Amino acid sequence: MKRKEKGRVELERVHTVEAAQNIFTKEEVGIEGDFYPFLVGYHQEEDYTLFLLALKDLDRIYWILAIRKVCAYNRNIRSYFHPAPWNGRKWSCCKKTTKLIDGCQECDSWIPSQTSSPSRDSISESLSNKENFNSSQSSPIMPGGGTPGTPSGKQKDDQSSTTPRSKVVVALYNYKAIETGDLSLEKNMEYEVIDDSQKHWWKVRDSKGMIGFIPSNYVKEKELLGLQQYDWYVNDMSRQRSESLLKHEDKEGCFVVRNSSTKGLYTLSLYTKIPHPHVKHYHIKKNGKGEFFLSEKHCCNSIPELINYHKHNSGGLASRLKTSPCDRPAPATAGLSHDKWEIDHSELMLLDELGSGQFGVVRRGKWRGTTDVAVKMMKEGTMSEDDFIEEAKVMTKLQHPNLVQLYGVCSKNRPIFIVTEYMRHGSLLNYLRRHEQSLSTNQGLLLDMCIQICKGMAYLERHNYIHRDLAARNCLVGTENIVKVADFGLARYVLDDQYTSSGGSKFPIKWAPPEVLNYTRFSSKSDVWAYGVLMWEVFTCGKMPYGRMKNSEVVERVQKGIILEKPKACFKEVYDVMKKCWAPLPENRPSFRILKDTLINVSQGILVD
Repeated sequence: MKRKEKGRVELERVHTVEAAQNIFTKEEVGIEGDFYPFLVGYHQEEDYTLFLLALKDLDRIYWILAIRKVCAYNRNIRSYFHPAPWNGRKWSCCKKTTKLIDGCQECDSWIPSQTSSPSRDSISESLSNKENFNSSQSSPIMPGGGTPGTPSGKQKDDQSSTTPRSKVVVALYNYKAIETGDLSLEKNMEYEVIDDSQKHWWKVRDSKGMIGFIPSNYVKEKELLGLQQYDWYVNDMSRQRSESLLKHEDKEGCFVVRNSSTKGLYTLSLYTKIPHPHVKHYHIKKNGKGEFFLSEKHCCNSIPELINYHKHNSGGLASRLKTSPCDRPAPATAGLSHDKWEIDHSELMLLDELGSGQFGVVRRGKWRGTTDVAVKMMKEGTMSEDDFIEEAKVMTKLQHPNLVQLYGVCSKNRPIFIVTEYMRHGSLLNYLRRHEQSLSTNQGLLLDMCIQICKGMAYLERHNYIHRDLAARNCLVGTENIVKVADFGLARYVLDDQYTSSGGSKFPIKWAPPEVLNYTRFSSKSDVWAYGVLMWEVFTCGKMPYGRMKNSEVVERVQKGIILEKPKACFKEVYDVMKKCWAPLPENRPSFRILKDTLINVSQGILVD
């Protein structure tokens, strides 16, 4: 993967190309005379905007035309935009004070026809029908330093073509189609995307001309594939999880390449038994010529070439690179099939019992004899069933690596079954208690578990979901020490007063903040408080918060502002994060997004990558 160049915008990420309001002063832009601004919006997640200046209105029109032409088949082209920049407090155009609010002005329609491109006159007319822009003489500032009307290289070639570029993806995992309308995937094979308008299931065509739906998280666009095509690349896996994975494999020379904690760099993690079993970590460096190396004597043009070299020569490493871990499990899909959330009881084979709780018994199962699932068999009368069934249709579309995937429900018979992803190691609470001896000395792995949970909660927060019962018992552990949040949103539908009332015997008082204890007021910030308690559970390897105190004593302590003490083996920096979660007023607690960034920074500060 290339390092990002300053001022570089990837064309496939562009979602808006529009004329902009001219609110800029000559002092701000550093030039004299008239200039005509336009903007390029790009990057879906972070949502950046690049403002550019042209000498003449016609130059601006031509640049808008040229950029739109090469980006015409991008995904997620926007319908609304802000024609003036965000000033740090509000939008300069509409004065709205929320940065992520939808744009205040409608975008031009700029999807070209199959036979011709929009003319200069048509775009000029479209732009002139919008707001009149202030003007003032000077040299134009053009993207890439080019001259208006002469886009170079690939842009020029693309302009001459009126045929839409088809998107080709490569399968990262095998996928067996079971439902009618779905299509099987074979790892490393290419597929042409026909329809990617739905987020989680895309319609594709295989090399034999067969068409069907596939899970979008099983494929990667060919042009963006990069290192993901190699089994030895594990993306954002932490140092601690990579060590755990390689030690479990227990093979001399077993290795993975992962993203370094320093953005844009990579680390090679290598297992060796000499002089004793351990994992060594090597930064993959880059010299002035752009070559990659682990030892300066052995440089290669790419990381795959470097890996291939060290498979044949140790070249200063503790061992020659021999093998990467066996095929890792494929991710969960958003539902068991395209647009499927209602599951037939007869398609489930129920196996051993995994546990029981507030809602009923949980059993391991197989869907259609192939897919491992967990089946929560709901006690009748424990929840508002009709409301939950409606909500389940939406919740199957929530998908994140650190959330237990809801596959669907069996609602035609009673009791209702809730069918979810199966996590082989069970609840985090039991996992911590079972492995206390090994985990208590591995603070890095405990911190990594907390970061994973925080990532899942940040996703829920972004989608306006409140958990209401976040605790170690409601998180699950899978292979490779992956930790996921479970049962999010379920507490809303419980009918049992002993569970829903803060005075009830089943209410999770030891995880509740003052506003919940006093007013039953739930929010993402009450989840943040509970997350702080969960972190305490993790770093005590599953101890009960507040020990054997009665609920009434806990309520009194919380209302007096007395917080849990620092776990013995916990880093001070980690305990400081817990204390931020326990701010008495919800508005003083950080968001999960900020918590996640803080914990990652703490991890980088106290642990060596």
